[in-house]
Amino acid sequence: MSNKFDVVVIGGGPGGYVAAIRCAQLGLNTACIDKWINKDGKPVFGGTCLNVGCIPSKALLDTSHKYEEAKHEFDLHGIGAGDITIDISKMLARKDQVVKNLTMGVAGLLKGNGVTAFEGVAKVLAGKKVEFTAHNGEVQTLEAENIIIATGSVPFNIPPAPLTEDIIVDSTGALEFKSVPARLGVIGAGVIGLELGSVWGRLGAKVTVLEAQDKFLHVADSAVSKEAQKLFTKQGMDIRLGARVTGSEVKDGQVTVTFQEGGEEKKETFDKLIVAVGRKPYTEGLLAADSGVSMDERGFIHVDETCKTSAPGIWAIGDVVRGPMLAHKASEEGVMVAERIHGHKAQLNYDVIPSVIYTTPEIAWVGKTEEQVKAEGEPYNVGMFPFAAVGRAMASNTTDGFVKIIAHADTDRILGAHIVGPNAGDLCQQIVIAMEFGSSAEDIGMMVFAHPTVSEAVHEAALAVSNSAIHKVNRRPAKK
Repeated sequence: MSNKFDVVVIGGGPGGYVAAIRCAQLGLNTACIDKWINKDGKPVFGGTCLNVGCIPSKALLDTSHKYEEAKHEFDLHGIGAGDITIDISKMLARKDQVVKNLTMGVAGLLKGNGVTAFEGVAKVLAGKKVEFTAHNGEVQTLEAENIIIATGSVPFNIPPAPLTEDIIVDSTGALEFKSVPARLGVIGAGVIGLELGSVWGRLGAKVTVLEAQDKFLHVADSAVSKEAQKLFTKQGMDIRLGARVTGSEVKDGQVTVTFQEGGEEKKETFDKLIVAVGRKPYTEGLLAADSGVSMDERGFIHVDETCKTSAPGIWAIGDVVRGPMLAHKASEEGVMVAERIHGHKAQLNYDVIPSVIYTTPEIAWVGKTEEQVKAEGEPYNVGMFPFAAVGRAMASNTTDGFVKIIAHADTDRILGAHIVGPNAGDLCQQIVIAMEFGSSAEDIGMMVFAHPTVSEAVHEAALAVSNSAIHKVNRRPAKK
């Protein structure tokens, strides 16, 4: 096997394997290195996303949603299902099969596109060389014209709550509970904490979320964060804001967490505790001292707007660089870099990268929040429309939430959109496409939306920007 390549990609997650495939499609001799070993002890590609992140968590979210629906909503539709039970082992087995199918699919795609797969650990050396150590300990040096670093991220651990084998766990451990904990604590009210808390809460756990921030979902638009907090509380989550964890003690199969809240020291005891306080770039041991690649004190690799690092011929994408830690952002950066290596002037519009939280209801947003627009001093208009006024949402009993669209007051160009409700992630993508093409709210308002669909909320919210919504009473006269 040759050790000289046009491109060596380090990392086989959604950034790395996509970059490798696109490079190969463009005719570049490409290698992809990944170190992941699954719980069966086998090397696999797919990274955090496919193995212990996006995919398995969505599989559990889907199963738990179906269980909750059967248990609490079937009767509303006149469906009698008797006693509803959940077999946790079958749920986990299904999740594992979904993961297996997808990781095998990635391996097949790499092979089918002619990418040389290396299973083991990589280290970037000077002179665009990569030291590769296979899982059996064999070492070789790979040479490349270009190197793409796509090593992803790992969960943050915090000293007050050190992980244990099965009681204090991170997001990976929370995917493997063998039974439903009666009392579940979650440190962190971010995407991961809310999704995993929702999974086990639907299955019967009493969920308490301890969030150090004083605002719920502080990265989201305030209207969305307020609505989401109200809905999660209604679902039974005990959300404690301004709760800073200071210690924990594991005893007799339980964990007692100490935290500061409202100036007082408080304690709560749980059967399981999930630490979900964010992630950090996985760059430890990745770079030789003379590699020429610079990082900041947090481990993020410095790159420009095209993902070039400080070292010629070396690129970095995904969670190891600035910007949101999102699989789809990593994938598109991978494509951009592949195109640039091939000589094309590809670029990525970082202003229209959507974010989605896959709870029920879903939460999604793209672009600027109203708070950001206001702080920048731009004149703007807002259009909102509730799902409670959408016929399809009423028919499917999914009326919680709304669509909110923010547009520039002078140009009407869409600046941001924020959604809480059914299929929010898919609906948000409609607005992502519109924003990418510089659409105005009026453009969306003039389009024909199929009836009855929940996407009509997007249509009506766009009309509401100019006070022209049809299926709600506008607060101000419509613009002539």
